[in-house]
Amino acid sequence: MKHSYQIGGSRVCADAADLEATLATAHAAKERPLCLCRDPGIPMYVASLANRHLIKRMPNTGSQHSPDCESFEPPPELSGLGEVSGTAIVEDADTGATSLKLDFSLTKTAGRVAPVACGREADTVRTDGTKLTLRGLLHYLWEEASLNRWTPAMEGKRRWYVVRKALLAAACSKSAKGQALGARLFVPETFSMENQQDIERRRTDSLSQLYACTSKKRELMLLVGEVKAVNPARYGFKVVIKHLPDLSFTLDEQLARRMEKRFKDELALWNADESTHLVVIATFGIGPAGMLAIEEMAFMLTSANWIPIEGVHDLQLVSGLTQAGRRFTRGLRYNLASDRPVATAVTTDTRPNPVAMYVVAPGATDAHTAALMALIDESIFPSWVWQVGIAPFPPLPEVLGYQPGPIDLVPRDAADNVADDGAGVEDMEFDHE
Repeated sequence: MKHSYQIGGSRVCADAADLEATLATAHAAKERPLCLCRDPGIPMYVASLANRHLIKRMPNTGSQHSPDCESFEPPPELSGLGEVSGTAIVEDADTGATSLKLDFSLTKTAGRVAPVACGREADTVRTDGTKLTLRGLLHYLWEEASLNRWTPAMEGKRRWYVVRKALLAAACSKSAKGQALGARLFVPETFSMENQQDIERRRTDSLSQLYACTSKKRELMLLVGEVKAVNPARYGFKVVIKHLPDLSFTLDEQLARRMEKRFKDELALWNADESTHLVVIATFGIGPAGMLAIEEMAFMLTSANWIPIEGVHDLQLVSGLTQAGRRFTRGLRYNLASDRPVATAVTTDTRPNPVAMYVVAPGATDAHTAALMALIDESIFPSWVWQVGIAPFPPLPEVLGYQPGPIDLVPRDAADNVADDGAGVEDMEFDHE
């Protein structure tokens, strides 16, 4: 069922035939529509994008909406969004445009070594909310595209065509370094032999800007795609991207070694579980031999349904929720370091409130536990916690209601005294086909 809004004193359905005309009038009058998912209504704004008018959520109001509203999003503090919103990500509620501040370059100057995004964790995952890292940008696009959300109705419908279309739409109205982000973003089309020539022509047009360079500076673009393989080459390595059968990206040996070290856990799980997808975001340009050369890169692992995951236990929870037919939103880390807690999932099918779900992986430090407890205490949502290897897998929050007890994380040195009185996720069977 479509949601409805109050515009100009009248109730308007989101699928009304005259919605565009109504929004155009509201935009000209600078009127704030009200989303009626809750009473008395939550202020929204009308944005004008590409000759269309859209109702958009006001910044930092996502958690005020009903969980089943398409404008709902968890509070920013449950993910890394809270750190970058308003600083690295600046929304203009009057125009609908969003300005992004990036901590990596989209040009390369001769004689200057580009920063590498895949060595130490600090190279890509700094706790710096003033600029987006490569991974932070990928997480932002993924969230703007609603690819971190899941409902049972999406089962079997989330193909690369859908992922690509959503990512390109998410990049619209976004700018970085004074340029439209969409113009710098390259997301490969779904390949087909029947349309090969048309696809190659559009790809050539898109990449032509890379050749607009001077003797001192050359332009870079952003690649977002699914990795098919990373293979040794005569010099260095080459990254093969799905849907680009005749094109690969070169990777020098030093960058490849740093990549392998920085993302060893993601690569190991990707190799072990063929249902997962390995998504790359990279800056690239034209190398000395005319080949496409990667300058800086980061990886993100996802489930079979393109829900981002950080490890095998995240995958188990996300798969369990999906198999149970649940509705949820995945919390994303953005710039936050791995020792900072984020919600693995936030349910959107529980009443009266969503439930923030956390996975505490084996080996979590005392500092991580303390930060998690502080996050739980400050959150407006009830919490669900699975301490892997210490406590049994808790029952999933009930759809019709959730009455949480007090959260009491078990100290690591007490792990041997915890009785395993229930089946853990490891004992459950999941069909990932």
